[in-house]
Amino acid sequence: MKNTTRTLLAGVIAAAFISTPALAQQKVKIGFITTLSGPQGAIGNDMRNSVEMALDHLKRKVGGLDVEVIYGDDQVKPDVGTQVADEMLKKHQVNFVSGIIWSNVMLAVAPRVTAAGTFMIGTNAGPNQLAGEGCHELFFSTSWQNDQTPEAMGKYMQDAGIQDVYLMAPNYAAGKDMLTGFKRYFKGRIVDEVYTRLGQTDYQAEISQLRSKNPKAVFVFYPGGMGIQFLKQYSEAGLRGQFPLYSVYTVDELSIPAVKHAALGQLETRYWSQDLKNPVNERFVGEYKKKHGRPPSFYGAQSYDGIMMIDSAVKAVKGNLADKKGMIAAMRKADFPSTRGKFKFGQNHFPIQNFYLLKTVAGASATADPVMEIQQTVFKEHKDAYGSACKMKW
Repeated sequence: MKNTTRTLLAGVIAAAFISTPALAQQKVKIGFITTLSGPQGAIGNDMRNSVEMALDHLKRKVGGLDVEVIYGDDQVKPDVGTQVADEMLKKHQVNFVSGIIWSNVMLAVAPRVTAAGTFMIGTNAGPNQLAGEGCHELFFSTSWQNDQTPEAMGKYMQDAGIQDVYLMAPNYAAGKDMLTGFKRYFKGRIVDEVYTRLGQTDYQAEISQLRSKNPKAVFVFYPGGMGIQFLKQYSEAGLRGQFPLYSVYTVDELSIPAVKHAALGQLETRYWSQDLKNPVNERFVGEYKKKHGRPPSFYGAQSYDGIMMIDSAVKAVKGNLADKKGMIAAMRKADFPSTRGKFKFGQNHFPIQNFYLLKTVAGASATADPVMEIQQTVFKEHKDAYGSACKMKW
């Protein structure tokens, strides 16, 4: 407490005599909300690791200022997420709130943050409500709008002539967005559309129901621990060869070590892959592997980009954190080093970006885990479907 008090007093004294250098004494405070406990905690840890790597690459400064990151665990619960956000806003007085995996949590937290006049930098969840009429000048996403990635898979499956598809997803905001996005581009027959409980780990009943419907193919969205359990049970039921499985955000660098060969051959669409060729991504992936003994996931890449964007905004206003208009203008330019290479925002502050078809293939050795590799580009500079409803003009 003595050190904290002394630092605060020194800041007050300096501000009393010289106003401009006082800006250099400020600290950037970032509240990062994610899931750090339970079956989904692996996602949150990957995001936190990537935030820390971004800070290392920035030499532990953001926009030239000292930085403090306060991490919060939402436990996959909107009410907990809002409690964490309130503490960050009121007690810690953060300049930015970032992170958030789950769309139901984001829908509860984002309006609270922006209403307080604070930036919300989403690094995963992209519910349609925040991309359309609910867009806000203080909300930016460094990930994607939920519909975009399944739109790419819907297009790929449509172009491949696949018909009679069975759809499955968790029953929450993102699950509904994902299946909506898929159906926007897939025009074949939907055999059934099944929503399961968020966080469910036993899919035996649903797999039996699926088998009885005898579809030509299956499309699912099951992130984190849900995906691990679904993939294992689908494979153990012998359905992989019977009903080809297509997915988004189900097979990734976090789930592959748990499911291993059960993921081989799996096709997913995504905006990012560890084999994406650009200097920022190659550094991020290479140093992450060296430090943590495994590759990062797309959750991490998005979070890394979020910190880099915040740095560019603070740098643009020369550390004047009160200049929110200046920071908004800087973030809209998206002039920061990104793991996806070129970065561009739409009118609603969601990315306009490429989407790729990835395939899970065998690793470099017999003992290595499978890896995901880009097969083709499905969309180039793809906009989300809701931006036209956003009233922001810039």
